[in-house]
Amino acid sequence: MKKLLSVVLCTAMVSAMIAGCGSAGGDTEKSTNAQTEAETAAKEETEAAKTKEAAGKGDALNIAIVSSPSGVDDGSFNQDNYNGILAFIENHSDSKVTPVKEPTGDVAAAIQAVADIVADYDVIVCCGFQFAGIATIAQDNPDVDFILVDSNPADAEGNEVEVDNIYAMTFAEQESGFFAGMAAALESQSKKVAVVNGIAYPSNVNYQYGFESGVNYANKKYDTGVEMIELPSYAGTDVTNADVGGNYIGSFADEATGKVVGNALIQEGCDIIFVAAGASGNGVFTAAKEAKDVKVIGCDVDQYDDGVNGDSNIILTSGLKVMSTNVEKQLEAIAAGTFKGGNELLKADTDSTGYVKAEGRNQLSADTISKLDEAYELVKDGTIVPASNFSESTPDSFPGLE
Repeated sequence: MKKLLSVVLCTAMVSAMIAGCGSAGGDTEKSTNAQTEAETAAKEETEAAKTKEAAGKGDALNIAIVSSPSGVDDGSFNQDNYNGILAFIENHSDSKVTPVKEPTGDVAAAIQAVADIVADYDVIVCCGFQFAGIATIAQDNPDVDFILVDSNPADAEGNEVEVDNIYAMTFAEQESGFFAGMAAALESQSKKVAVVNGIAYPSNVNYQYGFESGVNYANKKYDTGVEMIELPSYAGTDVTNADVGGNYIGSFADEATGKVVGNALIQEGCDIIFVAAGASGNGVFTAAKEAKDVKVIGCDVDQYDDGVNGDSNIILTSGLKVMSTNVEKQLEAIAAGTFKGGNELLKADTDSTGYVKAEGRNQLSADTISKLDEAYELVKDGTIVPASNFSESTPDSFPGLE
């Protein structure tokens, strides 16, 4: 716009100079009028552009979604974010989306993947903790809007920051994990359960600690007497280098190792396994399908369809974090011009965490659902606060554990 204004003004000035070289009087007056009209037109165009910018980017958004190695068809985390974009496009047919899969999962590689494409898109959706370092890229590209899922942005020194053009959504995964843990403890017949994760990013550790909190809650309140099984060789190390235990595959795209871990836990007697491991979790699903009387609890989205095993189903229920709806909501805000950057933690009080209890989509008993519903209200109002990766509480001692 600045260039356009300069061209208009320069044209007006040249016209005025040519008229002055000819004669005075009427030609000079015409030149002055022409310059005034040009300035007025340029001002009106500038104001129109500002009005358009304030109104939003409109329906035709060019969107990229950058994901972990498991891609947007992982049936879980990445796919739910992708579905939010597709839902937006259904209502804005001029928009389009390009999936970009970063194949390593490495933090530096993830940031570089965003830097490589930032000039080509209106909106970039970044899926996962490994994208926390996009803050500088966003600040250098204020005309691009970013939706960051599962992390808050950080500066070059690793300090958490808020950026005007980044909406960062994190979820209280520990809440969904808590419901998964309760369900496992209430439904287990062998009295041995486990949680399997991908990489010990904060969101995954939140799921783990929430699950452990849920099992402990059920053990104490309902005397379920359930043991949680961990394989020492697959213990996780979080982003602070702390040992968090659990069962970590070390990747979100390693089905073979997922099956190895799943089989090992089944051999230890586990009959219910909560799986929060992206595409690596498919290997655990396979192990459960090949075993007898083993159930799996899905993660992030309703995974009931993934549990089909002949004429039966291995899915007990699924722990939910509602990413698709929140991604779609932010894209609508960008289109409408109401988008605001910020770091927001989404919890049960906004129906952003939970579990599947819809008829035909779970195998929970009516009694278990009743107990989960009761606990949900206590989580929602803050009476129960399951442990998370960086909380002061632990799965053995948290608010609400009586």
